[in-house]
Amino acid sequence: MHEASYPALAQSINQQLGPFRKSQEATMAGFGAMAKAAMAPGALSEKEKEFIALGIGVSQRCQGCIAFHVKALRRLGATKAELDEVLAVAVYMGGGPSLMYAAEALQAWEQFGA
Repeated sequence: MHEASYPALAQSINQQLGPFRKSQEATMAGFGAMAKAAMAPGALSEKEKEFIALGIGVSQRCQGCIAFHVKALRRLGATKAELDEVLAVAVYMGGGPSLMYAAEALQAWEQFGA
């Protein structure tokens, strides 16, 4: 595990995508609308959906995904015990590589909680 700063990573991604959001306004508006609809509470809560997104981010080895979804989970009041269980399922489904990114998610958890 390297020493990433997940708050800085999330901020950097937002900054880097700023011009892209402007040049591809329709696509990004569509992506934003899809994200809003997918994450809206329904049969599953927003927090449950964020946990699913985090598990996928871990299994797909996406540091940016980890940053944004852990940040959202902190905002939604997720607990460390819930996080640990979700990461256990991600590791079960993704094996050793997911275990390495579970460590990244744990690092992000600590950083966003500071």
